[in-house]
Amino acid sequence: MARTQPSAAHLALVGAIEGHGETATPTQIERWQQQGWLPKAAEWFEPDSSTIRPECLTRALWLAHTARAGRSIGWLGWVFWAIDDTPDSAWRLRAVLVATLKRPLARAGIEQLPIGDSNDAFQARQDAAARMMANRRSPRRDLDGILRDGAAAAGVELPRSSETAVPNIFHRALMEPGARLLLGGAADVGIEDLLEAWEQAWPDHAEKIEYIREAHRQAELAGTDLMAQSPMAEGMAGMVHTIESADDRELCAAVRRCTKASGVLGVLMQRAVYEPEILARLMSDAMWDQWARVGGIAPDGAVGAAAVAISTFQYLAMPDWAADLERYLAFMNTLLAPYPERVGSSGDGTEA
Repeated sequence: MARTQPSAAHLALVGAIEGHGETATPTQIERWQQQGWLPKAAEWFEPDSSTIRPECLTRALWLAHTARAGRSIGWLGWVFWAIDDTPDSAWRLRAVLVATLKRPLARAGIEQLPIGDSNDAFQARQDAAARMMANRRSPRRDLDGILRDGAAAAGVELPRSSETAVPNIFHRALMEPGARLLLGGAADVGIEDLLEAWEQAWPDHAEKIEYIREAHRQAELAGTDLMAQSPMAEGMAGMVHTIESADDRELCAAVRRCTKASGVLGVLMQRAVYEPEILARLMSDAMWDQWARVGGIAPDGAVGAAAVAISTFQYLAMPDWAADLERYLAFMNTLLAPYPERVGSSGDGTEA
């Protein structure tokens, strides 16, 4: 069946995009509309005018600049849904966030998590965690370690690691109980399992680990289960519930803040290549260990999408963490202050 001819509105937007040095086709613009990234064509223009509204053109230019033939724009498209903050955009966000959180399960062929306290259900979750870890390589160093090695080679002195920072968050010893925690929650992973993993990944901090062990022991004697108080106490099920039960506006706001923070951090990391003092200042804050090195940097693709999804969960589930992220974002913005150029526009008049 032959395609219909592009509308005058679509051709006008194509022309406006090309007039600003970018390219797009009517078909691409239609897809952006289907994804909810652009409104109906009737909303593109100023009242009683053929002039395209600045906010619409800015968003279209951003999409044209970001889009690559045959590739999704990934989590960057979530920014528009979060900005629009409508029931439809919140529904889209909720669906993609849940799908992203569940992606490790899908990759391992896990269609449904066994629930319940029976031995069979527990063993099924353990087997599923083992499938998740099969053929998964654990890098010798994480981002923090790579950056510190590179800085040392260049003769740049960076702030010392926090005393509570694990040297490599992707250490195999941590990943295995982490997978069990994700699938079954705290009920499937005892504190001793985690402490033994930390002892392998954190061999020079026996005193700190023993302090944690004693804190849990004393809490247990007092009738308190500290593991049960963790935001990860319910594992993947709890993460999904947090996203699914969030108010539409709160969900959109959380995604706006997390994508904004990751966007600013990404720009600062690019500039730090030439100005290492930026990296030193970023690493001097506690949020470097609590967020930046473990998921704040969100590249294109599935890894970046997962990072944003987890940050969104934390923002919704952990008010104190959300406040710290807001503080760190304000701090990062002061590092951007000497640079007058915009950090990529997301089409709403703000900087992404």
